Amino acid sequence: MSPLPGFWAAASQAERDAAYDNAGAVDDSPALIAERNAAAAAFRAAHAGHLDLRFGDSEREAWDIFPGRDPHAPCLVFIHGGYWQRNRREDFAHLAEGALAMGWSFACNGYTLAPEASLTRIAWQVQAALDWLSAHGAEHGIAGPLVASGWSAGGHLTALALEHPAVTAGLAISGIFELAPIRDTNLNAALKLTEEQIAELSPMRRPIVQKPLAIAYGSAELPELCRQSRDFHALRSAAHAPGPLVPVPGADHFRVLEALRVPDGSLLRVAATLLS
Repeated sequence: MSPLPGFWAAASQAERDAAYDNAGAVDDSPALIAERNAAAAAFRAAHAGHLDLRFGDSEREAWDIFPGRDPHAPCLVFIHGGYWQRNRREDFAHLAEGALAMGWSFACNGYTLAPEASLTRIAWQVQAALDWLSAHGAEHGIAGPLVASGWSAGGHLTALALEHPAVTAGLAISGIFELAPIRDTNLNAALKLTEEQIAELSPMRRPIVQKPLAIAYGSAELPELCRQSRDFHALRSAAHAPGPLVPVPGADHFRVLEALRVPDGSLLRVAATLLS
């Protein structure tokens, strides 16, 4: 399976950039982002008991934890997106609504953004965050199995997080699983990916983890985002690794998260099946 799409060699730089421009592909993305951030701020203000829990020395290395009623219930860990160079964990707190309604806990970790941090360091910080949560989560009501989840760049980091021994299963939403195309877009100005990083940090090039991993994407997303999810699922299926491919009907790159936020959302139901 080629790391690059078939049209790539003949594509202009503008075409390559547009192939991964999620915000540009959704006309009302600024309004959706503003709504998301406002909802997250309100939810976070109303659930202030376990916020800004440090797991490292840099500013963004912290957890926000929203424990459920039962400390031994599963915890949905959410890793935010933004092409590894935008957004904050604080802007996704409201996604806890669905998990809490399901009886689960929810936890969202931060990481240092590019270009301040390399992708190698970002991936390491996610592993360090999971180290901390597995060691200290019980102090904050998190003692059940961890299901890693993440969106966009967080979908990529979720696939890597599946390798952590404390993670039982994963849900990667709209992720990037082969980094070679990213190197050829304007996103690489901040990331500065090397050939070594592409080889080491592309989930499609790493050993297949035999844990359940659901791979989800919105059916109205950019073709490249859909292709990446389909290709990664095909690779895992060929290795008999468990977990479904989940197209969310009609969802674009931003609206796909509603299926995780709303009580009984389709992605929450998928997450629950990963532990059965």
